[in-house]
Amino acid sequence: MNWKKFIIGAVIGFAAAYIIPTRLKQRMISAEKALSLAKASFQQQGTISGSWIQTNPETYKKNNVVYTVYKGGVCRDSQQYEFVVDAYTGAIIETKPL
Repeated sequence: MNWKKFIIGAVIGFAAAYIIPTRLKQRMISAEKALSLAKASFQQQGTISGSWIQTNPETYKKNNVVYTVYKGGVCRDSQQYEFVVDAYTGAIIETKPL
C-alpha cells in the first residue's frame, strides 16, 4: 500500500468528519418552525388568537450584530405584538407591541 494514498485518504476523512457536522448545524429552521417556537413562548403569557410570519428570511442588525431572521407577529384579544426570530436557532431576538 502506498503511504501517500493512505495519508491523503486519512486527511480527507478527518476533514469530512469535521466539515459535515458543522454544515448541518448551520441550517436555517423553517419559517413554520420559527412561528411555532415564538407562539409557544407567547402562550406562556396568555392565549393567542392569531399569528403570522414572513417566509423569506432577511438580514437584521441589532447591537452591531448581524442576524438572519424571520419577522412575524401574534395577536391577543386587543393587543398585537411583532417579533424577530433568529432563522438558525429560533431564539426570539426582539419583541415590540404594535
